[in-house]
Amino acid sequence: MKKWIAFGFMVIAALMLLLLPDTPKKQYFHNQGNIFGTYYNIRYEGTEDLHDVIKQRLLAFDNSLSMFNEESIISKINRNDSVVTDSLFEAMYTEAYTISELSNGAFDITIRPLVNAWGFGTNKRNSEEIDKSHLDSLKTIVGYKKTSLKAHRLYKEDSRITLDASAIAKGFSCDIIADLLRENDCTNLLVDIGGEVVVQGINEKGHPWRVGISRPTIDATGMEKELQEIIESSNLCMATSGNYLQYYFVDGERRSHTIDPRTGYPVHHSLLSATVTASSCMRADALATACMVLGKDDALKMIDGIPDAACYLIVAEEGQLRVITSSRWK
Repeated sequence: MKKWIAFGFMVIAALMLLLLPDTPKKQYFHNQGNIFGTYYNIRYEGTEDLHDVIKQRLLAFDNSLSMFNEESIISKINRNDSVVTDSLFEAMYTEAYTISELSNGAFDITIRPLVNAWGFGTNKRNSEEIDKSHLDSLKTIVGYKKTSLKAHRLYKEDSRITLDASAIAKGFSCDIIADLLRENDCTNLLVDIGGEVVVQGINEKGHPWRVGISRPTIDATGMEKELQEIIESSNLCMATSGNYLQYYFVDGERRSHTIDPRTGYPVHHSLLSATVTASSCMRADALATACMVLGKDDALKMIDGIPDAACYLIVAEEGQLRVITSSRWK
């Protein structure tokens, strides 16, 4: 009798196993598309395709921080609409303020009036020389300390102050999508949004992810289709900023899109690109811009003073490209 009872339990157990749904097997998914005026390229190992959820999260991000979305929170703030800030805007603003302090004002999200004046924003560029008095007047409405965040509202000392999150938002969006993937038990992932990158774990071949640093040119032809360096990593948040892609010439003078918020003028120095790694891609993104404003020497001093950051700088000296790295760069 005992044997028959045991046999009966075995049959029941077998039937239950047959009735249970198959456990989904993990595989690598590849999602890509366009957002924020640029591309996204996302790879991850998981049990299901998360592209729809990813697009929803990117749309929510766009509704908060995109200057090209008239109904975004940052757009409403810029035109002085009454608006309550959300967690995305507040996280961005808090980190932007921190980087402004760490860089002694070289990074500043209130720089938009100057960017527009030099023709790199929403305004078309003017080929004429910018009047110094006009520039001085714009500088009175630039300065991160002229803003404050209190009780989910942004306050400005002057209603003409406008924000530009383009030098921090792409990196932040990489962090947001990487967090989304982790929430869905994805431990192997690569998130690339417009060149800012977060990687974790291994790729489809079982190796660390490979991420490239572009080699800039030092003339007017743009960027060579070559890589300066390839990095292999299983844990990386990295962003690159450069002044070799967006510029124009006026009377033989090269004007870069990198504007120093402290002087109001485009920068003129040997630093062509700055690649920064940090504890978050948002931080790396903002620090890379700050490096481009500061130039190689002050950039190295700044990065060496930030424990979670390292940088890889490409400079042009005597017609040649040279690489300089901070003390913690590996």
